[in-house]
Amino acid sequence: MEALFRKKAIVDGNEDHGLKRCLSATDLTLLGIGAIIGTGIFVLTGHAAATQSGPAVVLSFVVAGLACGFAALAYAELASMVGGCGSAYGYSYAAFGEFLAWIIGWDLILEYGVSVAAVANGWSGYFNNALTAIGLGLPEYLTKGPTTGAWNMYLGGALETFGFDPQSEQAIKAGMGGIVNLPAVMIILALMVMLIIGIKQSSKLNAVMVAVKLLTIAVFISIAVFNVHPENWSPFMPFGWFDHTPDGHTIGVLAGASLVFFAYVGFDAVSTAVEEAKDPQRDVPKGIIYSLFFCTIIYIIVSGLLTGIVPYRELNVSSPVAHALQVIGYNWGAALVATGVIFGLTTVMLVLYYGLTRVIVAISRDGLMPKYFSTVNATTQTPVNVTVISGLVMALAAGFVPLGTLAELVNIGTLTAFVMVCAGVIVLRRTHPEYPRPYKMPFGIVLPVLGVLSCGALIAFLPLMTHLRFLLWLAVGLIFYFVYSMRHSKLATQS
Repeated sequence: MEALFRKKAIVDGNEDHGLKRCLSATDLTLLGIGAIIGTGIFVLTGHAAATQSGPAVVLSFVVAGLACGFAALAYAELASMVGGCGSAYGYSYAAFGEFLAWIIGWDLILEYGVSVAAVANGWSGYFNNALTAIGLGLPEYLTKGPTTGAWNMYLGGALETFGFDPQSEQAIKAGMGGIVNLPAVMIILALMVMLIIGIKQSSKLNAVMVAVKLLTIAVFISIAVFNVHPENWSPFMPFGWFDHTPDGHTIGVLAGASLVFFAYVGFDAVSTAVEEAKDPQRDVPKGIIYSLFFCTIIYIIVSGLLTGIVPYRELNVSSPVAHALQVIGYNWGAALVATGVIFGLTTVMLVLYYGLTRVIVAISRDGLMPKYFSTVNATTQTPVNVTVISGLVMALAAGFVPLGTLAELVNIGTLTAFVMVCAGVIVLRRTHPEYPRPYKMPFGIVLPVLGVLSCGALIAFLPLMTHLRFLLWLAVGLIFYFVYSMRHSKLATQS
C-alpha cells in the first residue's frame, strides 16, 4: 500500500499552502490546555461523581486519561512521521487510504462541530448568571432555544405565541423552551471573527485566557485543600467498577470514565496545527503530550478535592466547583470560579472551532469536499470561507437546536478517531517500517494495541442510542462520499 507516499506527494508537492508557520511548542501546549480544561473540570466532574462513580471519579479520570494517553502517543508518532497531513484524518489517510480517511474526517467534523455548539450552550448559562449578578440578566426566552414542542408550534402556524408579549413567558413556563439562545450564538460569531483575523493573534488571546483559567483552578485548590473532610470519601467506590441500576443504566468507575472522557476532548486538535507549527515534527508531539499530561494531573487533583469537601451526592449541579465553594461558605471563591469558567469554556470553543476548520481544509485539499472550503485569504492567511460557513452553522445549532441528547456523540466520535489513530501506528509499522520516525512510541506495538482496546472498551460503555445516532451520521457521510468525494478526490484524478 502506497497511500502514505501518495498522500505525502500531494501535500508536500505544494509546500506553500498560504498558512503561516508561527506556532511554537509552547503555543501548541497552551492550545491543548485551552481545549482540554473546560467543560470537563467545571461541569462533568460533579455529574460523574454524583451519578456514576462517587469519590472514585478520580479513578474514572485515570482510566479515561490512560486511554487518551495511548492515543496521544500514537498522535505524536504519526505527527512526527507524516508531518503535513495533520489530524486523525490525515493519519488515517496515510495508514488506511482514502475511504477510511473520509470516514474519520466525517467523524471529526461531527466531534468538533457538536462540541463547539454544546459548549456554547454551557457558556451561555454562566455568562447570563454573571449578567444577572450585576442586574443585567437576559430574559429566559433569549437564553434557551425552542424545544421540540416549540418547533411543532412553529410548524403549526403558532409563531405569535413566542412574540414579545406575556404569552411568551407562559409558553416557556409550560416547558416550550425559548426563542433563541442569544449568548451562545454571539460567542460563536465572536470566535469566528477571531479566527478570521489570524491564528497567531487568536493563540495569544488563548494564552491569556488559559492563564486566567489556571489561576481560577489555583484559587479552588488553595481553598479546598484546607477544607477536606476525609469521611466524604467513604465509601470510595459506592457503585464498584461496573454495575447497572434497576432501570438498566450503567454505573460505576468504567461507566464514569466513558462520561468524563468528554473532559479530554480537544487535545487532538493540536495535531491539526501541523501546517502552522514552526517545527511540526518536534513541536506537535511535545504540544500533545505535555498538554494531556498536565491536564490529567489537574483533573485528578480537582476531582479528589471536590469530593473531599462536599458529599458526592450533592454535586449533580451545573457548576459543581462553584457550588462546592458556596456550600463551605466561600462565596467570593465561587464568584471567581464562575468567572474562570467563562474564560475556560471560551478557550475550549476557540481551539475546537480552529480544529474543525483545519480538518475541513485538509479534506477539501484532497478533493473529498469542494475546493471552496480550502481557499486561504491572501490578507489574513486564514481559511475565511470555511471559518464563516462552519461558524454560521454552529451558531444556528447552538441558538436553536436542543443539543443535550447529541453531547454523547462527541465521545463516540472522538473515541472512534482514537482507535483509528492507534491502529494506524500498527499498520504503518508493518507496511512502512523503513520510514523515518523522529518520535516513536516505546515497547513496540504494545501501547498502540492497548490504545485500541481501551478506547474501544469506552465506546462499548456508551448508551445504545448514542451508537445508533452515530451510525446514522456515518450513513450520511457514506452517501456524500459515493455521490461526490469518490469522483473528485485527487487520488482518483491522478491515478
